[in-house]
Amino acid sequence: MIRKKSLGWIFLILLFGIFVGSALGEVLSYMLPAGVVKDFFLRAAHFSLGPATLNLIVITFTIGFSFKLNIISVLGVVITAYFLRWAQ
Repeated sequence: MIRKKSLGWIFLILLFGIFVGSALGEVLSYMLPAGVVKDFFLRAAHFSLGPATLNLIVITFTIGFSFKLNIISVLGVVITAYFLRWAQ
């Protein structure tokens, strides 16, 4: 019997994969020599929102969001989804 995964579980797997891919990308940035291969794997698209500030006189909140997507991050998501698809 195939059990359907919840949307929260899928989001958690994707988020964990992005973290794994980002960490792997940082490690590769130190290991690979400068050149075309390093540029290909570590070139990234950046997306950001904010910062937005909410001043309530007593307390001030500053909220922002930044996202960096590269080939290694996508690879991290694929690998994590593959290994965690059996987890309950």
